[in-house]
Amino acid sequence: MKHADKIIHLITRVAQWGTGISFAVLITAVLIQVIGRLTGTAVVWTEELTRHALLFTVAFGAGLAFRSGDLVNVDVICESLPGRAPWALRLGSAIATAGLAIYLLPHTWRYVSIGKMQTSPALGVRMDFIHVTVWLMLVFLATFAALRVLGMLTGAEDGKPVKADEEP
Repeated sequence: MKHADKIIHLITRVAQWGTGISFAVLITAVLIQVIGRLTGTAVVWTEELTRHALLFTVAFGAGLAFRSGDLVNVDVICESLPGRAPWALRLGSAIATAGLAIYLLPHTWRYVSIGKMQTSPALGVRMDFIHVTVWLMLVFLATFAALRVLGMLTGAEDGKPVKADEEP
């Protein structure tokens, strides 16, 4: 496995583990909430933890969804075009995704820093720890989009989504 493949594999694994752990927290919080309602003991913090876990699931999962092609993608027309047009459109889409995500990163970091002055009502967690999910989502989107652009420009890939079973 080449050095670049190892880095891509590591980034993908971090995103997969982050998605899995946050989804497990979400499931656990919902289960506690349901059991609490059935037993008549309302657990206030579970609703808030569920929302926070959902944000982390999306933050880690958005880049993976871009990589696997599971994000909303209208490619019926694009892929039916002749010649290298589909490749060029995939490249343009990846450049636009990476560019927008990178552009938004510093602005999102300001949003994250505002959260230092706030805490969540039920859990008492500083909101910058929660707001960082937006920044993380953009980091993963920018990373996977930039990797696609680099792969396409170097000829290492054709820009089509990489399914989990095709990982290096």
